Amino acid sequence: MILSLLTLVLALPFTLTGCSESGNTRASAPRDEGVQSQITSSVEEHAHIPLPNRSSAAAAVTGPKVKYLAGESPEFARQKGWPVKYPEPLAGSILPEKRIVAYYGNPLSRKMGALGEYRKEDMLLRLKREASRWEAADPSHPVQMALHLIAVVAQGSPGKAGKYRMVMPDTVVKQVYGWAREANALLFIDIQTGHDDIRTVLPHFEQLLRNPDVHLGIDPEFNLIKSKAKPGKKIGSYDASDVNYASGYLAELVKKYRLPPKVLVVHRFTRNGLTNYRSITLRPEVQTVINMDGWGAPWLKRDTYKAYVVSEPVQFTGFKLFYHNDTKKSDALLAPRDLLKLNPQPLYIQYQ
Repeated sequence: MILSLLTLVLALPFTLTGCSESGNTRASAPRDEGVQSQITSSVEEHAHIPLPNRSSAAAAVTGPKVKYLAGESPEFARQKGWPVKYPEPLAGSILPEKRIVAYYGNPLSRKMGALGEYRKEDMLLRLKREASRWEAADPSHPVQMALHLIAVVAQGSPGKAGKYRMVMPDTVVKQVYGWAREANALLFIDIQTGHDDIRTVLPHFEQLLRNPDVHLGIDPEFNLIKSKAKPGKKIGSYDASDVNYASGYLAELVKKYRLPPKVLVVHRFTRNGLTNYRSITLRPEVQTVINMDGWGAPWLKRDTYKAYVVSEPVQFTGFKLFYHNDTKKSDALLAPRDLLKLNPQPLYIQYQ
C-alpha cells in the first residue's frame, strides 16, 4: 500500500518545500528572516534554515560564579518569567510529570525525518533507544514515546486546491497511528498549512483527535496566508490568535469526548514566527509546548532556544534535534545531558 501511495504522491504536480542553508549571513543575534530553497520532489527533505554564523564565544553567558552557556542561566530564565504560572494540570495530563520523546517525519519520504528514514521495525527500535537514554539521564521524568507525523505537507506548487499544501491520505495517517499504538506511543498530527487556514484544515482531523493518544503540532514556518509567498521562498508566521484557535479547538474536543488534556506543539525558530505571545491563552484542557525548531551547531541551537523560547515564555518548552543537519559540519549531536542543562528544561524532545 505504501509503495502504491508513494507512486501516486510522486506523480502529483506538487513539490514539497523544506528549509536549507541560505547564502545570506549577517553577524547578529538569531535572525528573523530567511529564504528557503525549494525541493523538487513531492515528499522531500524538511530541514530548517540555520541561523548565521558568528563567534561561539558570544554564545557564552557568564554568571558571577558559574559559567552558563546560552539558554542555561537560571537568573536569565527568572528575569524572563520562568517558571510560568498555568492552570493546574487535569487528571491524565502528560506534562510536566513525563517527558515526550518523538520521532518526526513522513513514511512516504526518507528525507523528511527519522519517522520515514528507517523501516518501521528499525525506526521503533531506534526511538526506544533514544527514550532509554533520556530516562537514564533524567529518571525523575519517565519518557512517553511519540510519532510526530507531518499529515499536511506544504508544497511549492498550488495543487488542485490552490492552497500550496497536500493532505496525506487517510490510509497513511491510520497506518502511522497503528505503528504508534503498537509501540505504546502517542501520535502527533503536524500541520503545514501553506496558503490554507488552520481553521479550515484542523477539523479534517477531528475523528482522529478524538482519540486520547492523538495530539497536535502546528508549524508557523509554513503558514504563508498573509505574504502569499510560495512555501520555501519565505518563512511564515502564526499569531497568538491562531494558536488560541488551535488550543480552543482541542479544548472543546477534550470536553466533548471526555478526554485527558491534549498537547499542542508550536514550532518556532525566528522572532516573527510567533507574534503576540503574551496573548496566548493557557487552558487546563491543553498543554502548550513551544518547540525550538532550528538546526545548526550546538552554540547556535542554544542561542535560538534562549532568544525565542526562554525569552518569550508561554508554558512548556521543546527542543528539536536533527540527526543529519545538526552534524553536517562535524558537530556532535546534543546529548540528553546537554539539554538537561537548559533552563527551563525541555519536556518535549523531537528527533528529525
